Amino acid sequence: MDIPFVKMHGLGNNYIYLNLFENNYDEKLFSPLANRISNVNTGIGSDGLILIHPSDVADVGMRIFNKDGSEGQNCGNGLRCVAKYVYENNLVPKNQFRIETKAAIVNAEVFGNRNEIHKITVDMGPPLLKRNQIPMVGSPDEHVIGETFIVNDVQLQVTAVFLGNPNAVFFVDEIEKAPLYELGSIISEDKRFPERANVEFVEAINEKKINFRVWERGSGVTEACGTGACAAVIASVLNGLVLKNEDIIVHLKGGDLTIKWADDNHVWMTGPAEITATGIFHWKE
Repeated sequence: MDIPFVKMHGLGNNYIYLNLFENNYDEKLFSPLANRISNVNTGIGSDGLILIHPSDVADVGMRIFNKDGSEGQNCGNGLRCVAKYVYENNLVPKNQFRIETKAAIVNAEVFGNRNEIHKITVDMGPPLLKRNQIPMVGSPDEHVIGETFIVNDVQLQVTAVFLGNPNAVFFVDEIEKAPLYELGSIISEDKRFPERANVEFVEAINEKKINFRVWERGSGVTEACGTGACAAVIASVLNGLVLKNEDIIVHLKGGDLTIKWADDNHVWMTGPAEITATGIFHWKE
């Protein structure tokens, strides 16, 4: 079976995108396809698979499958790429529209024209901060802010946030010395997070800038993570390191995002999205 695809990235966080407005596939295909298509040696190579599909409750829908085949709930960089794609391909009538994800319906605005969108702003909605909302084991109504977290005999302090995905945020003095590869997968799979978690390491530069690295659940180390960057800003505000209701520049491995946790409790993310390639993937059972 020949499967038309578009490969896109948001600051290096790259996915293979399928247009389900034009093509229909068996539901059972998506998990194994994500696993195979993401393989850099035998597939195309990506952080996962994203489906762009019609929605009954929004202008367009999106589903995310990680490279291990598991289905995700939301993806900030993926949202920006979907927004660019649907506007440039005339799947939405205006430059402001709504996208359905597994986690929520989000508002998006694109800047540019039908030929080229160069910047996208997404309303990621309000964060969830209670332990049972993240979810994380323990007293259900507690917030997890700077809580002692011991893993592999290393004592860390975690701030946990749900914003489309569970996120565990840790602050470090130097981002390049963060134990991303040593502890990222271990923390992500820790039983204290029943649904696993994205793991973010953050270095606060000043009240308006942070450095950021991420281990994404189901995908591993990626160049960028939009929901994780938003969670990092929220955690930085909660720990008194950056300012609320201000544009915070997040320096990711793949580039910069601008994040604002506004006074109305919504989190706004602004950044780019790029098309890398289009083609046909030859699927064999």
